[in-house]
Amino acid sequence: MKKKKILFLGETYRADAITWMNGLREFGDFEIITWELKTPSNSNLNRILRIFEFLFAIFKIKKISRLQKPDMIIAERTTSYGFLAALSGVKPVAIAQQGRTDLWPEKSFSFHLKKMIQKYAFQKADLIHAWGPVMTVSMKERNVAMKKVLVLPKGIDLKKFKNINSANPSKINAVLTRSLLPEYCHDTILKAFSLLNEKGIDFSLTIIGDGNQLTNLKDLARNLNIEKKVNFTGRIANTELPKILQKSNFYISMPITEGVSASLFEAMACNCFPIVTDIPGNRSWIQHRKNGQLIPIDDYEKLASELIWSFENKNFREEAVVKNRKFVEKNADYNINMKIISERYHELINTTKN
Repeated sequence: MKKKKILFLGETYRADAITWMNGLREFGDFEIITWELKTPSNSNLNRILRIFEFLFAIFKIKKISRLQKPDMIIAERTTSYGFLAALSGVKPVAIAQQGRTDLWPEKSFSFHLKKMIQKYAFQKADLIHAWGPVMTVSMKERNVAMKKVLVLPKGIDLKKFKNINSANPSKINAVLTRSLLPEYCHDTILKAFSLLNEKGIDFSLTIIGDGNQLTNLKDLARNLNIEKKVNFTGRIANTELPKILQKSNFYISMPITEGVSASLFEAMACNCFPIVTDIPGNRSWIQHRKNGQLIPIDDYEKLASELIWSFENKNFREEAVVKNRKFVEKNADYNINMKIISERYHELINTTKN
């Protein structure tokens, strides 16, 4: 039988996108064709050029559709690639809301335009992915037809992120796995660890990833006199990530906004105790001092005190990580969730074609 073709619109280098596409190949036997914007958004000039590229993108996407004749189109972000998918003329259409609302930053000059674009994408989509419950709140506020919404994370590969941990129990071994961008507030985390250092508490801090804040963060670590205890790894191979998580006993993430974090699931699977910001996207999975800790945005003093509390309460942490592994196995297993998503796509294709 000939494989069904899916045209994927989105940034193919992103881990989330790779997980999505690989899952469709593995569990749906789909052939994946991809298209993405080529201009990076790393400067003001490039951001302007990227807008022009976006404006003319639909013509390229329609040309690909005529040549490749995909059976379905899918896209990440309701306010960009999702909108292009809705305009493409390909049916069925599945779009994924990536953030809590995708309308971010909320005070940007383009907010109202994004809102109109998103409304159109929601109306034209045959299936809308909400990777977690927090995303459905904004959808309901915008009167989205919830019968089209599939609330399910893509999940993580539990064969890679195994239920083992070899972290040194006598010290804090913390890991950060988010991009080095302002919205992830790595500076707050470094300030918290400087307080631990002043109190003579031993720790190692591993910061994975890259981003435009790398130089600033290295300078801050040096100014705080903790540079010898902080390891900036840069980008690493995905195969190396589980090994680092399994040697860490704390996972820390302090974003100012959050949708559904695969990074959090990965850490929970590897028995890292999670300490994250107290925002809706994290409250979907973490309850304060039950299976992790929730910290107010940009409060490094609170982060430091809660780190110390959780480190000193070893029995509490051990019970929490056991609960978290069971939770991930039940709710975020890639092998189960991607099979459900693949089957749903086949149903949509068969219904549309018939």
